[in-house]
Amino acid sequence: MEIPSSSARSLASPQGLWLPLITPFRDGALDKTSLRRLIRHYGTLELDGLVLAGTTGESLTLDEDETRQLVEVSADELARQGRRLPLYLGLSGSDTRKLAKRLPRLGDWPIEGCLIACPYYSRPSQAGLIAHFNALADSTQHSILIYNIPYRTGVNLGNEAMLRLAERPNIVGAKDCCADPAQSAELIRLRPPGFSVLTGEDAFYHAALAAGADGAILASAHLETASFIAIRDAFALGDEPAADIAWRSLAELVPLLFAEPNPAALKYWLWRTGLIDSGELRLPMTPVSAALAARLDGAIDRLKSAA
Repeated sequence: MEIPSSSARSLASPQGLWLPLITPFRDGALDKTSLRRLIRHYGTLELDGLVLAGTTGESLTLDEDETRQLVEVSADELARQGRRLPLYLGLSGSDTRKLAKRLPRLGDWPIEGCLIACPYYSRPSQAGLIAHFNALADSTQHSILIYNIPYRTGVNLGNEAMLRLAERPNIVGAKDCCADPAQSAELIRLRPPGFSVLTGEDAFYHAALAAGADGAILASAHLETASFIAIRDAFALGDEPAADIAWRSLAELVPLLFAEPNPAALKYWLWRTGLIDSGELRLPMTPVSAALAARLDGAIDRLKSAA
């Protein structure tokens, strides 16, 4: 198969600050009331897009019907607001055939693209990863954002393979969680026009933008969202001192949210502050410990006092 040149690219590549939205549950079911409240809240903010059913959205615990409801309710609530905010759907799996059959079924879903993780556990070769994503790109007209996160999947998509995939017109970028600053810097330097590199490492947000990344997909941006937006905007204006000030304001928040497995702390915080009606998670994820709950309560109270 001849791979199309990047000059044929017509789909928009994600830029800026994207939020991988949590999935609210209540009594074991998708909590549509809280979902609409979340969409109303984040829809008023200057985010660049939302990722639904990602890792932070506990995607592996959702069935296809719940996933479709999640997308449709989110799109409907955005339409009620008159807000045009791109939606990407998180997908993962290690069976290329199964994913390639699922992607065409998303053709009428109100999404702009899919964030697709590298195959997990099977640890394919670089040639296997290229063939996997080529097969998925062949099966859909949607944009594809590759999610490279080797510490979860067990396999690292190297830059040589990534850049070959970047030649496909509907592979529009990567969520980069490779945990290797040298690899990330090289990808940013060599990426072709129209191929975005977004960091998915919350703690490296400032450093990634300083290195030239096109944006970020950050779970922690559920909270103090305005400060994360301010960092994006400051870099866009070349105002690094302003970005530094905004980043320092988040220095204690980001590690606190990842003190226990994500998204437990986020859900607890969003429940305590009234954005969702329950901090419920689905097994194997469990609620925050009493010790972390106390730390989160203290942080919430401090921010209220400072407001």
